[in-house]
Amino acid sequence: MSPLHVVLSGYFGFHNTGDEAILLSMIKSLRKEDPDIRITVLSNDPIHTSETYEVEAADRWNLKQIHLLLSQADGLISGGGSLLQDATGIKSIIYYTGVIRIAKLWRKPVFVYAQGMGPINSFLGKKLVKGALNKNVQITVRDEESMGLLKEIGVRNSMELVPDPVMALETNTLMSFWLEEKKLSHFITVSVRDWPTSVDYKEKIALALDAFAKSGYDIVFVPMHGEYDEQTSLEVTELMTEKAHIAPQYVPIEEKIAIVKKSELLVGMRLHSLIFAAIGHIPFVALSYDPKIDSFAKICDQPVAGHVSDDAWTEQDLVDTMERALTDTYAKSEAIVRLQKEADDTAAIALNYLSR
Repeated sequence: MSPLHVVLSGYFGFHNTGDEAILLSMIKSLRKEDPDIRITVLSNDPIHTSETYEVEAADRWNLKQIHLLLSQADGLISGGGSLLQDATGIKSIIYYTGVIRIAKLWRKPVFVYAQGMGPINSFLGKKLVKGALNKNVQITVRDEESMGLLKEIGVRNSMELVPDPVMALETNTLMSFWLEEKKLSHFITVSVRDWPTSVDYKEKIALALDAFAKSGYDIVFVPMHGEYDEQTSLEVTELMTEKAHIAPQYVPIEEKIAIVKKSELLVGMRLHSLIFAAIGHIPFVALSYDPKIDSFAKICDQPVAGHVSDDAWTEQDLVDTMERALTDTYAKSEAIVRLQKEADDTAAIALNYLSR
């Protein structure tokens, strides 16, 4: 009997640390459940994806190849991450629902893997998602807001709430060569991204970080989305009066997790920087630009210092929130342990459905 062959569709091959961490964790969880599974990833950079994760990979833009793959595969896994949203334009929804429709055309089962849904504001976006996710699809979502949104737009399929796939990653053996070379031991990690807003959030962050740098902490920026977050990190450091470090944007995912795990606190905008802190059992302070940030902080009982589109918070508010987080005990809580186990369980749910 030939091994189960699944095709993975997501925002893969764009060198975004969060989405690459999702891919890594999904592959590890699927192989843990079925060591013989055959995995083909639809990627923007198939060669890099294939070599990095030891999987088969195909060009995500080659529709002819996608048709051929799905005609021969046992099923499609769509996810994780925030794929079905139109905040960045309708193209994302058109693409990912299009891949789902191709799988359905070939009568293949589709499993939606721990996705965060929305926002979906356009009529076309709602219509496409509703059409793609009703019938012959098993849906798992990573937060209650996503489940509520799908029900609101008319998706009648049953849905299950599961953790983000990255919660399943094991961190005990991870290390950072860059960190060892720097010899940093008493530091705060920071994850920032650019966001269109009239609020001067970068200056507020810089002023707050200066206060901690003056008190003896090293400040380490960890770019999560390549050169884009590296540029934003540089912009914040240039607003600071104290010295700060920027970790190389090209280091492997595991090394970025290790850097966060060795820090005493993370201040983060990117969702997966917060998840890296959670799986490393490190306290974090979130700065929100999207409801998914608030949802995850709530799950982990960690604070949101402010929203980058809301000028109601000050640099002193951020300082105060960071000081409280540093003094709070963030032990290996039962909630985090439970989420880590359940994140692995999602792979079992997926394979059980796809192998029927």
